[in-house]
Amino acid sequence: MLFLQLVLLVVLLPSGDSKDAVQEPVSFQITLTVSFYNRSWTQSLGSAWLDEIQTHGWDNKTGAFIFLWPWSKGNWSNVELMKLEKLFYAYSIGLRQVFQDHVRHWQLECEFSSLREGGTEVADPFQVQLAEGCELHFGEASVGFVKFAYQGADLTSFQNMTWWPSPKGGSRAQEVCKLFNQDHVINEEIHTLFSDTCPQFLLGLLDAGKADLQRQVRPEAWLSTGPSPGPGHLLLVCHVSGFYPKPLLVMWMRGEQEQQGTQRGDVLPHADGTWYLQVSLDVKAREATGLACRVRHSSLGGQDMVLYWEQPHSKGLVFLAVMVPLVLLAGLTLWLWKRWKTQWRYQCTGFPSEQDPSSPGSSTYLNPTQ
Repeated sequence: MLFLQLVLLVVLLPSGDSKDAVQEPVSFQITLTVSFYNRSWTQSLGSAWLDEIQTHGWDNKTGAFIFLWPWSKGNWSNVELMKLEKLFYAYSIGLRQVFQDHVRHWQLECEFSSLREGGTEVADPFQVQLAEGCELHFGEASVGFVKFAYQGADLTSFQNMTWWPSPKGGSRAQEVCKLFNQDHVINEEIHTLFSDTCPQFLLGLLDAGKADLQRQVRPEAWLSTGPSPGPGHLLLVCHVSGFYPKPLLVMWMRGEQEQQGTQRGDVLPHADGTWYLQVSLDVKAREATGLACRVRHSSLGGQDMVLYWEQPHSKGLVFLAVMVPLVLLAGLTLWLWKRWKTQWRYQCTGFPSEQDPSSPGSSTYLNPTQ
């Protein structure tokens, strides 16, 4: 099985910078968030993700998967997928029931307490988050994982057929693990599901979706300044937009030296599945000249994109730079036109221009009355 995974990873993963890309782990993760409002009212939200790409939604009323891509079924049959749907739906119901039954024992927040404001009952809910799935690593066996969080903080994790408390989970995490570890049958099913079934499904997704997953979209990049960080300083911002896949390296450089203090923002998604990133650098204004933003991405074929920072000029200097040459050009044109007119008149009449008293044969006419 491991040999098959290695072969498929080499074939299926994006090939841009193939050596680096293949060594990156690939994960498939199912997330489930359950909000508990009272003993009879809960709300569940589920989804599935291939790395940063959402592949499935989930109908919490029917338990049906929502396939968001044409290849979201992988190479599985409808019968196999229906079995998985039923298993996940039953597991979500059991999860809700377990936490509802142990609210007081596990000291879960608010104990479904509520109060009335203007005649309306307002509940103070708590949330339980579940993340489960598997990772494929080049040169290594696949790794399955199941993790619980309570109010966003790690609670428990499943490893080697055993539930383990989070170091920061306290007594609540220990009590949860104590209960979960009593059901050996379910723990064996969980181990099989995420150690064997999940990697097979993940490989099927990579195969079925390789046309989309292997696409390469070149980034667009431009420079700007952000809000002034202080007197005599500039905030230089390098924008990179429209790239796919997500891995990207952006650096502010001076020559071949990467600049310290670079601030990297979050990589944000576009509606078309591509990504956007901005990277900023706070520098003294007099030291901005010579800086450049370097962009490295698999779609660029090994040729980095480099944008050099140019100190912006004031509008007055720009106006002078444009107008002075225009005035000089207009003056030169006028002088050439007058010279040409004089030469043309002399050639046509044989007489010098009246406006040129210094020409040979020119004379000054006196008024006879003078």
